[in-house]
Amino acid sequence: MNFTRTSIFDVVIIEPIVNGDHRGYFVETFREDKLEAFLGYKINFCQDNESKSSRGVLRGLHYQLPPFAQTKLVRVIQGKVLDVAVDIRKNSPTFGQYVAVELSAENKRQLLVPRGCAHGFVVLEDDTVFAYKVDSYYSPECDRGIAFDDPKIGVDWQLPHEELNLSAKDRVQPKLTETDDLFEYGVDYYG
Repeated sequence: MNFTRTSIFDVVIIEPIVNGDHRGYFVETFREDKLEAFLGYKINFCQDNESKSSRGVLRGLHYQLPPFAQTKLVRVIQGKVLDVAVDIRKNSPTFGQYVAVELSAENKRQLLVPRGCAHGFVVLEDDTVFAYKVDSYYSPECDRGIAFDDPKIGVDWQLPHEELNLSAKDRVQPKLTETDDLFEYGVDYYG
């Protein structure tokens, strides 16, 4: 596996090694030992999630507050998405900045989205299957979001606005400057 840090230091692109021949392919999609050696800390994933969506579906930007803050390890099993992580740690040198990575069944890339980042994705192909691991269970009380179209963040979702299909919840999320439900830079949320 190859690990690459992005412009948001704790957001990591993971590229598994694909071994293939005329019969198909084999790939290790997760190696706890290699991930933890790269990061320098332990992550205890406890739940796997999967969604199937049509082109234009946008999910996000979501996060959970402590004590149920989540790290996500995301990938695409079928189809293609633009996956986005936004730094929401107050006083971070990259606060309000985002990383966008194309994840697809073809490229097999994964994105590690740490605690302290909001996460979202837009589906670029019909019948896309998106899968992810989390290290904390879903908590409705701690569930939060940021507006997908916050102009100060300025995510380029690669599709025209009129083609985006959002849930009612995601249409009314606050802008980053309109919420106090954020993380603090420098706090160890894994301790």
